[in-house]
Amino acid sequence: MRIEEEIKTTKFKNLKMKAILNTVFTANWFNAQSAEQLRAFDLSLSQYNILRILRGSYPKRLPILEIKARMLDKTPNTTRLVTKLLEKRLVEREQCESDRRVFYISISKEGLAFLEDVDQQLEPVEAQLNLTEEEAKTLSDLLDKVRG
Repeated sequence: MRIEEEIKTTKFKNLKMKAILNTVFTANWFNAQSAEQLRAFDLSLSQYNILRILRGSYPKRLPILEIKARMLDKTPNTTRLVTKLLEKRLVEREQCESDRRVFYISISKEGLAFLEDVDQQLEPVEAQLNLTEEEAKTLSDLLDKVRG
């Protein structure tokens, strides 16, 4: 559906503003679709993002500040999110021996298996990106260009 139909307007300041609004609207739409699927796993989008970050660095452990720097949504409550994942045994925490204030986080074996199940559940959301591989690459390149 076109952005004009979604937000019930045809008046935009200019085409750049229309593109910005369309990007924000679409990102929120994908987030809502993903959040709905993740609810079945008692997982938030931010927790899912942390698990994906840790899977990407596996088997390397990451300090919480590094996880926070890599997150899509720069949330101030990364430590609390990691604690919830610890309670679910999806991640493991290890204190740094040289600096007791630093904790290293890694995804657990249970977390890796759990994430495979979650990824399968999110495949229908990914399929809603009704683009060819070349179109998806172009879109991604354009979004990278926007951010400079």
